[in-house]
Amino acid sequence: MQQKKHLFLNRFWVKESGLSGMLLLLFIMHFVLIPIFGSYSFFMVALNIFWMLFLMAGIFALAKDRKQALKIAIIPFLFIVFSWFNGFYPSSLSALINLILSVSTFLLLVVLVLLKVFQPGPVTLHRVLGSIVVYMLLANLFAIVFLFFYEYIEGSFQITLPAFESNSLNANFMYFSYITITTTGFGEIVPIHPIARSLVQVEAIIGVLYPVILIGRLVSEANETKQQKNKTI
Repeated sequence: MQQKKHLFLNRFWVKESGLSGMLLLLFIMHFVLIPIFGSYSFFMVALNIFWMLFLMAGIFALAKDRKQALKIAIIPFLFIVFSWFNGFYPSSLSALINLILSVSTFLLLVVLVLLKVFQPGPVTLHRVLGSIVVYMLLANLFAIVFLFFYEYIEGSFQITLPAFESNSLNANFMYFSYITITTTGFGEIVPIHPIARSLVQVEAIIGVLYPVILIGRLVSEANETKQQKNKTI
């Protein structure tokens, strides 16, 4: 699908170097912005809008045609609508629908990045970094699910809140998700509900297997490609 290359967000999807740009954006968002500004609701809303626009750009950049892109774009569009609805008319049902749409949106973003990583052509450093982007997106996805459990299922998590005012539930569960996916486990946040424990186990398994199976494979293929180039020179 032909895209206007001057559009800023499209550049992340049109060129392989955009995968490295995505990694930088996620690092800034997860390790700087959310820990410092995550307690401000307007900031989280602005952040969600940015990522929805980012996802829309990816959909229209990678879709076969505009008709297919419009069909896929229904998911992030519904996510935005229900996010606003849940903000003005909060309820358990609207929050559950919003969670389902959030998970669907992040999975769609993961699929788009994987399509970019595994598109035809030699494996480059940018693609390897793109696989790390997927790893970080998965951590973000689990953080959203954990936060939902904490807010709507009483006693699902036992959490020791830090004394710093800048900390928020968004920052705390993003932290917990990274601690889980890297199988570090410091113990400030403990899953109590059986389903919450199961989700923590699933994330830990993904955290162990993903780097070995996917990232390891890409690094191996990148080295093989480099060796083949050296032989031909």
